[in-house]
Amino acid sequence: MIKTVKDRSSSEHITAEDLCPVRGSSTGSKQVSESCVRGSVLIMVLYDVCEEIRLAELGRILGAPAAALFPQATSSERIRFVRPPVREPIEGAELEGGVCAGGQIKYYDYGVVSVTFDMPFAGKWQSLIELASRWLWDSTFEGHALRLVRQKLMRAAQALAKPYPEWLSEDYVIFQIHEVSGTTAPGDLVSQFGQQIAQVVRGEVVPLSDSERSEVLQSRISYYQNDLAVIGWNSAFVFDTAVGAQATTELLEYANSQLLEFRHYDELLSRELEGVYRMLEKGTGALARWRLAHEATRLHTVLLEVTELTEHTENAIKFLGDMFSARFHRMVAMKIGVPDYKNLVSQKLRTAEELYHFMVDQFHQGRAFILEAIVVVILVIELAYYFYGPVSYH
Repeated sequence: MIKTVKDRSSSEHITAEDLCPVRGSSTGSKQVSESCVRGSVLIMVLYDVCEEIRLAELGRILGAPAAALFPQATSSERIRFVRPPVREPIEGAELEGGVCAGGQIKYYDYGVVSVTFDMPFAGKWQSLIELASRWLWDSTFEGHALRLVRQKLMRAAQALAKPYPEWLSEDYVIFQIHEVSGTTAPGDLVSQFGQQIAQVVRGEVVPLSDSERSEVLQSRISYYQNDLAVIGWNSAFVFDTAVGAQATTELLEYANSQLLEFRHYDELLSRELEGVYRMLEKGTGALARWRLAHEATRLHTVLLEVTELTEHTENAIKFLGDMFSARFHRMVAMKIGVPDYKNLVSQKLRTAEELYHFMVDQFHQGRAFILEAIVVVILVIELAYYFYGPVSYH
């Protein structure tokens, strides 16, 4: 069966044969602009909806079992989720502009819900470049994903622990290519189509400069001789088989969920620290210091919760001897900014810890001052009684 794709500017379906010459045709050696690209475009939208999702309860509500392992093709070892996310398929949905998409929703136990739209693609490089430049900045998918998640969570409200009134979101696009006519080796792919790959990852229709193209292609990684991943901060180009690309997709999604969580912790700590600073600006007099005990206790509770949740998020996946996947994850995390937000969270945790100790010290000093004042008052009363005797009321 010939796959079809729909141009958003036209109501006509274009077949893969119309876009690319079939194998064995008399076109001979194809030029770059005529090379056929086949695969799919994955658009991920992630939301941080609550502090924790009780997966067992959610699975019963949705009737969707958790998958203990996701497919791994980069090594003989496996990558295991400590608490596997609940997965629910998305039936073919028609979005604005006549775009049809399938995919899945995943619910992570640390409160993140991920929606992935999967759209098959077959066309020439220029079509893919134009598609990337449009969809990397299009809010169509985010709006549809938000409506879908809200609808799903209305049914699953009892499985959510401490739901958030406002949701942070992250989006990421993966151009998952399974076939490029005229080449099978990643080295040939980069040398022949490096400019096109860089434009796809950047979402630019205009050819990039040599320096910018080199910058994009520096963030590439391969395990076998027939796979390639080029990582950008908001998109990735993955050249692999459909099965082999699944593990790569999972790791890209997991890294983005980490980014989302650290962004949440960063904002949470910022609000807490601002509240503490406002309180301290009111003064730390003897009486004001008594209020610090309650605030210090609350701040310390937040510190413990954030520390526990960050450890939970970081350790959600175990790399069981798979060094390549661990290295790939570190590379992706670095590219999309996970370490930056992690460092911000760590700095704010240290600041909050210092403020906690400061408030506790201030409280102890205030309590000691009041106790000393009480002792002085008692001493004055005793001296007055000693020198003047009991007061007579006549």
